[in-house]
Amino acid sequence: MPKEMLPIVAKPLIQYGVEEAIEAGLHHMGIVTGRGKRALEDHFDTSYELEHQIQGTSKEGLLQEIRAIIDQATFSYTRQIEMKGLGHAILTGEPLIGPEPFAVLLADDLCISEGPSVLAQMVDRYRQEGCSIVAVEEVPPSETDKYGIVSGKKRDEQVVEVESMVEKPDPSEAPTNLAVIGRYILTPDIFDILRDLPPGRNGEVQITDALNIQAQQGRVLAYRFEGRRFDCGSIEGFVAATQHVFASQYNTSS
Repeated sequence: MPKEMLPIVAKPLIQYGVEEAIEAGLHHMGIVTGRGKRALEDHFDTSYELEHQIQGTSKEGLLQEIRAIIDQATFSYTRQIEMKGLGHAILTGEPLIGPEPFAVLLADDLCISEGPSVLAQMVDRYRQEGCSIVAVEEVPPSETDKYGIVSGKKRDEQVVEVESMVEKPDPSEAPTNLAVIGRYILTPDIFDILRDLPPGRNGEVQITDALNIQAQQGRVLAYRFEGRRFDCGSIEGFVAATQHVFASQYNTSS
């Protein structure tokens, strides 16, 4: 099963991500898949057999959410043939995007906020700034080797103007503990940088390295979002996200 299809209470991670994008005013979904991920395409499609079986039953109401998503958004898919890192995956999606600014959302980072979604917050900031923006949060210093780490000039309580980014530094070498999470808004010149970028850490094309170059050539902002992020790629994060969503939906203590 693709990890993006793991359910948090009643719907898969990928659906939370698409709903967040729609809330942010983004309605064209370009999804980069890979071998064994056909379930992602099938989820955002009509299942005639299933719908016929539950038509007129109490379960028909469960289809309303996914039907609403299908009505509001269009979906395009392409495959990343080799797993060469996030930067390579983004470059693989270029034909779906073209020369336009775009958002990148990693579904295994589930973000929950009481107000506007994290991506909606970032879109609003992009409209003010017009440059690439990455979502960041502080992590324990001992965990910097799990993230891209940002350093730069603090503009206000929420925004840091990026001076450098480094991929998964050892805690003893990390410049800060400000970690990039799975939400980005990128300007289209990032594609030119990615095309010429040599493989970095672990032999992969790292979006962190491309953003570091973009920050040197122009401007990249790190945005401290309002909300809570769950790393659903880990067992602990997946369980915590399930408990949090269940508690919020059923009004129990989280």
